[in-house]
Amino acid sequence: MNKKKIAIGCDEAAYDLKVVLKDHLEKLGYEVKDFGANKGEVVLYPDVAASVAKAVAAGEFERAVLTCGTGIGMAITANKIPGVRAAVCHDSFSAQRARKSNDAQIICFGERVIGVELAKNLLDIWLESEFSGGGSAPKVQRICDYEAEYNK
Repeated sequence: MNKKKIAIGCDEAAYDLKVVLKDHLEKLGYEVKDFGANKGEVVLYPDVAASVAKAVAAGEFERAVLTCGTGIGMAITANKIPGVRAAVCHDSFSAQRARKSNDAQIICFGERVIGVELAKNLLDIWLESEFSGGGSAPKVQRICDYEAEYNK
């Protein structure tokens, strides 16, 4: 049986949360590729987010997790990569809707604004959710259309 693959990355502000989420994913049966940062390593979060998002856009991973102080910078950067939709989530409804309504392949968390147990719970919700299509499909397609227009 092939393991499900998922990417994960962080900056130094969210190293501890990344370690917990990586362990959680491995316990769920995922093969996790860690894009950094390592303990004590100072990195620019845009570099980590771009590396992870490029791997997702290239089809190496269907999904990924990014963590930083707030999750915001990681999401902004990841969303600059064509073909990627990243969402910061701090509650169960947004974690579910990030997938079901927006087909987000990357979930972002902020270690400074979310507790570890909540992050694990939201990650589970997001992993269990799938894009529902329906009325959301034309909206996601419009996002892709705008992306194509501005990435010519």
